Amino acid sequence: MGNMMRGASDSSKVNTDNPDSAQKGSDDDIVVVIDDYPSLEISEPIYKMGEKLRVIAQEAYWWRVRSIDTGKENYIPNSHVVRVYHGWLFEGVGRQKAEELLLLPGNRVGSFLVRESTSERGLYSLSVKHRAVKHYRIFRLDNSWYYISPKLTFQCLEDMINHYSDSADGLCCTLTTPCLSGKAEAPETNPGPPPVVMRHNFDWKRIDRKQLVSTDSQSDNMVSYGVRNSIAAYLSFSGQEDPQQRGDRRKKKSRSVYVIPESNNANTEYEDDF
Repeated sequence: MGNMMRGASDSSKVNTDNPDSAQKGSDDDIVVVIDDYPSLEISEPIYKMGEKLRVIAQEAYWWRVRSIDTGKENYIPNSHVVRVYHGWLFEGVGRQKAEELLLLPGNRVGSFLVRESTSERGLYSLSVKHRAVKHYRIFRLDNSWYYISPKLTFQCLEDMINHYSDSADGLCCTLTTPCLSGKAEAPETNPGPPPVVMRHNFDWKRIDRKQLVSTDSQSDNMVSYGVRNSIAAYLSFSGQEDPQQRGDRRKKKSRSVYVIPESNNANTEYEDDF
């Protein structure tokens, strides 16, 4: 199992040197677009970054692919796509591109991918979407076991992913879904007219003056508290408010509420990026 991931990381052996590999299966045909093709400067992209494609045929630099979402078939340069194994092992993706992919719509907190080191074959990093995208170096022992923290070692990357999917255990959060495994919700193009709010009709001539100037928010009154408060304030400034009502209002204003702020003593752990 420990050597299985090494075979998965070598794209040159996918269809030639190791055609009978039972470890990878149909995952060999799945690629993800890492750059819009063609770019917006040229024309409307046929395939956009983050889109998953199935490889139909490889013809040197150009690959014929079919979109998994739309079924659209066309050619794309192989420099614009990367192979994905197990849904989360991205081949040949650097740190910056991993962040761009994880920040695409459809990913949520805990979305992740494992990427092979671009500098040394056989070394991997785990990238996780949290408040920001966090990166963790995956180390490898001489016996081909893997670990992020020396206290936890795993025979293969699948065991590591399964463990951190059950518990964060030192990571920024628990792993939830592989990068780009979910779909972004399409915005509602025609939300329809706003809801109609029915209001009670009443005759202003039948409203008692005491109801208009009352500022008691608990009273059962057909006139809203905001309207009554505004009328009372106007009468107060114009000198038309009754002395009794003015005194009551001043008493209510003199009441105050003091809330003791809660102290925030929570310690936030921060895991440095690798």
